[in-house]
Amino acid sequence: MKEQPQPPAWAQRFVAWYCKPSLVEDLLGDLNEYFERNVQALGPRRAKLIYIIDALKFFRIYTVRKPTLANLFINRIMLGSYIKTSGRNVMRNKLFSSINIVGLAISMSVGLLLIAFLLDLRSYDRFNQQGERIYRITNVATFKGEQGSGKYASTSLKTGRLIREKVTGVEEVAILRNDFSQDAQVGDRALPLKGFWAEPSVFRIFTFPMLEGNPETALRDPYSIVLTETAARKLFGHESALGRAIKLDTLDYQVTGIMKDLPFFSHIQFEALVSLSTAEQLNRHDQNFEKWTSMFSNSVYLLLPPTADLPAIQSQLDALAREENRAEENTKIQLELLPLYDIVVGENLHSGSMSGSVGPHVPPLVLWLLGGLALVVILSACFNYTNLSIARGMRRFKEVGLRKAIGAEKSQVRYQFLVEAILLSLAALFLSFFLFLLLRPQLIHLAPEIQRMVKLDLTPTMVVAFVVFSVAVGIMAGLVPALFFSNASAIQALKNESARNRTGGPAVPRASWSVQGLRYLTLRATAPTQRLGRRALAVIQYTFTLIFITTTAIGYVQYKNILAFDLGFNTENILNIPMQGHKPDALLKELSEIPEVTGLSRSLIITSVGNAWGGYMKYQDSQDSALVMTNHVDENYLPLHGYQLLAGGNFVTRPTTADGAREVIVNQQFLKRFNISPRDPQKAIGQEVTFSNFKVHGRRMTIVGVMKDFHYGKVDNLIGPVAFMPWTPEDPAIINAKIKSTDLPATLAKIESTWKKIDQVHPFEAEFYDEAIEAAYREFSVLIKIIGFLSFLAISIASMGLFGMVVFTTETRLKEIVIRKVMGASSGSLIYLLSRGFLVLLAVAALIALPVTYLFFENVVLTHFPYHRPVQLVELLFGLLAVVVVAGLIIGSQTLKAARTNPTEVLRGE
Repeated sequence: MKEQPQPPAWAQRFVAWYCKPSLVEDLLGDLNEYFERNVQALGPRRAKLIYIIDALKFFRIYTVRKPTLANLFINRIMLGSYIKTSGRNVMRNKLFSSINIVGLAISMSVGLLLIAFLLDLRSYDRFNQQGERIYRITNVATFKGEQGSGKYASTSLKTGRLIREKVTGVEEVAILRNDFSQDAQVGDRALPLKGFWAEPSVFRIFTFPMLEGNPETALRDPYSIVLTETAARKLFGHESALGRAIKLDTLDYQVTGIMKDLPFFSHIQFEALVSLSTAEQLNRHDQNFEKWTSMFSNSVYLLLPPTADLPAIQSQLDALAREENRAEENTKIQLELLPLYDIVVGENLHSGSMSGSVGPHVPPLVLWLLGGLALVVILSACFNYTNLSIARGMRRFKEVGLRKAIGAEKSQVRYQFLVEAILLSLAALFLSFFLFLLLRPQLIHLAPEIQRMVKLDLTPTMVVAFVVFSVAVGIMAGLVPALFFSNASAIQALKNESARNRTGGPAVPRASWSVQGLRYLTLRATAPTQRLGRRALAVIQYTFTLIFITTTAIGYVQYKNILAFDLGFNTENILNIPMQGHKPDALLKELSEIPEVTGLSRSLIITSVGNAWGGYMKYQDSQDSALVMTNHVDENYLPLHGYQLLAGGNFVTRPTTADGAREVIVNQQFLKRFNISPRDPQKAIGQEVTFSNFKVHGRRMTIVGVMKDFHYGKVDNLIGPVAFMPWTPEDPAIINAKIKSTDLPATLAKIESTWKKIDQVHPFEAEFYDEAIEAAYREFSVLIKIIGFLSFLAISIASMGLFGMVVFTTETRLKEIVIRKVMGASSGSLIYLLSRGFLVLLAVAALIALPVTYLFFENVVLTHFPYHRPVQLVELLFGLLAVVVVAGLIIGSQTLKAARTNPTEVLRGE
């Protein structure tokens, strides 16, 4: 008959373990009864899952048995015994203990860094007293043509207004506009101020303590400004700033409040808040200021009641978005709620320059990736501990047998080995903490973004987390040895130890010293299943090690190829100087007189580094429109950067207003998109297109030139339609200076001194084009450095484990090695004898790791880089060669050391 499904045995034992004796019988009976019903109704698999959930669910205060005083006393005595025994065993095996402690310490230092990093990220915005009820609106935008579509942290002013008017169940709404950046002047003192345009409700939502002024009215009237404590001190010294006037541009603003400086772990950082009503007045003639699709400069925060119905509010937001999207042809927007505590770590935003993210943001995928890499390194050290413990553990079978012979239970044996592993892990914690202190500044200074994001300072919470982490690592490392030895019977353990004592080594048959006898000397004392388990762990460890090293090699080569990639124009020795609000004419005149400056041009943005600017274009009177990336440049821009014109020429006119810009130079993809004689660019000259964006609508423009395709965005973007328009004095400016100098620092000093003639308030901010491109891929560079560092740790830990196993193997096979040496075996043959098994395991690991790494890069990573270089064989074999070389040195040194041993000292007892 077919066997009836049974509840999970371990779940039954778990209930019996924690439940009070008076309740356990009834509880198990009820659980088993419900299990039988669920088997009939839902099937065995779901019935078992429900049984497990119920077994865990009934772990309550009223069901858990209370430990008796006797049990507590016995457990305390046993714990002391475990600690003493473990300490003696650690001191008795100093070499293996040192290998385990150092390996665990190295891997745990990575874990400590990750824990500190995560705790800092999770500390953001926790100072807000109402933080659990604060949400930010996320825009999910879909643009026609799909370029730029994705999630944005910003939204429109209109969104905030409509939520306040139409969405019920919202307690407060606050709108922040993040384009406030001006020079504040008080008397002769000037200071750049950065902050937000804000509403008074911002003080009712966030915990921003006001030192002076009324938070309810401070941001109510136009031309009101609230300063942080530090900003007020910089502008007014030790004098009271409240009620004083500040000149911003040509207008006077009144200081209506002084607030405390913001905590470091606030995703919103500013020096000043200016009333949003001021921005409304300044932009009253801008029809796009409050447009539904003007979403790149505003953040909307909601304060919800404690009993808020989130699904109902989200439903109202969906209805609001549907209503507004009806009037939009090219852009569709959805609104989502994001909890305040998930802003820094919570969702993947669009990676473009217009993501609108206020403050630091780390995509969850990055944290999962770093956590996975750290776990692999930690597991590698745990594998070392497991392998060495089980390999050496045969010598402890007598201890296990005696413990069981005098009545020790399996659980007590398990606790013994777990306590030993935890003690080693705690010892490793001290060493890993010093490594953490050494590595912490290296991580913080790895990139400016990290320095602005975390501190990694020690806190009580962090210390507790470190200790808990250390205990968890100890349990993880000692679990397999604990289970292995606790399952051995007393008779089996003592019998195995007796066999070892009779032979003076591993339990093998006695044999004469002959070639036939040598075959018996190579037999292991461990069981086949144990050997298989240890070999499996070794294969897993070296598989991960090879993946690490190979990933580093491939990633580094691909990164260098990206930096050296042909973008389609020249970037060498071009210095980009943002004008920071100034008109460029005066600086252009000064720079033209410097001999080392051989060329000058002006542009609106810097392309190929992730910046984007654009609008929708139509060909003639067609209804088909497409998103086209644009840049505003002058007539010197194309020759300075070496763009290749395929047809037509440069700009002819120099418009003085934005409306006067009627010429456009397009690329080949533009012609293909609109099917404007793509095979004969010359025929496109003189054709008319219509351009629209958030500032202009329906401007007719004439194609005067066609340039060869180039990379407007990063190299992980496909080349799309691009149009260059004439730069006008109404546009912000970046000066592009071509430098030719034999003394570059001296030339830069000249340019900086020239800048100070123009602007004594703002620091000189200039960057070479090549440096800007390198900075654009900094996250890729940082990731490669981190993986490379973890690769070094992985191979170091694996090498220490291999060293321990080689030492153990040479000890157990010392007689065999000596006899082979006496019988004429060469050192090379002995090295091959000991390394043969390792080479087989490494070959298995390579057969797994190399194809996995190759497929991962070709099918996952490099698919985001459509113009990447294929992975080369030498990059795949680099890691394998490195591991083989290290292993050969370790095995060779120990084998030669054993071979040089005096045979009489080894064999005199035979």
